Amino acid sequence: MPYHFASGNQPNGPMRIPTLATLLGLALWLAVPIPGGAGPAKPVVLVELYTSQGCSSCPPADEMLAELATRDDVLALALHVDYWDYIGWADSFASPQYTARQKAYARMAHSASVYTPQLVIEGTDHVIGFKPMKVADLIADHRGRLAPLAIEAETEGDTIRLRCAPRAETSMPAKINVDLVRFTETETVEILHGENAGRTITYANVVTAWERIGTWDGTGELDLTAEVAGDGPLALVIQVQGPGEVLAAFRLR
Repeated sequence: MPYHFASGNQPNGPMRIPTLATLLGLALWLAVPIPGGAGPAKPVVLVELYTSQGCSSCPPADEMLAELATRDDVLALALHVDYWDYIGWADSFASPQYTARQKAYARMAHSASVYTPQLVIEGTDHVIGFKPMKVADLIADHRGRLAPLAIEAETEGDTIRLRCAPRAETSMPAKINVDLVRFTETETVEILHGENAGRTITYANVVTAWERIGTWDGTGELDLTAEVAGDGPLALVIQVQGPGEVLAAFRLR
């Protein structure tokens, strides 16, 4: 069945999030950055926002993601899609790879449609539009679950070594991806045409590359070494193929 593209049914005017700190800041911190050396990596909750500079419904969700990006217990990532480029403004961060990833999530959910804005939390929960209360509840729910993996990461220069193994009595899927994500922390864009013409928007944690660095069958211990040359923040995402459930996500730098 072909995909049908539509934007979320959100107001076009500017929206504020006066209670975002209350709604989304309820948690104990579970994350520790890994700037160098070796040590246990405590996963954070992965929140992916599928958005577009050409979507008038997206700015409130973009603002919410910017708030989430300041939290240490969440890895908030903005993936800009390209299917709104035709309506008058080509998104400068858009990639067909991110559109394809969103479509793959839709297939996993047995949906024929993709929308912006859409948030995907831990690879399994989908939120269409701007719904901070629902996002807060889902983050809190996932944060309270024990990660199925024990993980240790060691960085030295441009090399990372990742070791992980299932926790005792944990049943693991047979097809798991290990992905390296590169992103920029802030990008400001003056939008000249399209639905958001005249607006200047600052975007947070804009994904610039999503690279597969390994796969795992879920048995024994995964021992993986990869080059991570280049500047800027990095994250690792360990996820069931599909894409499906996120088993672990954490920042490298």
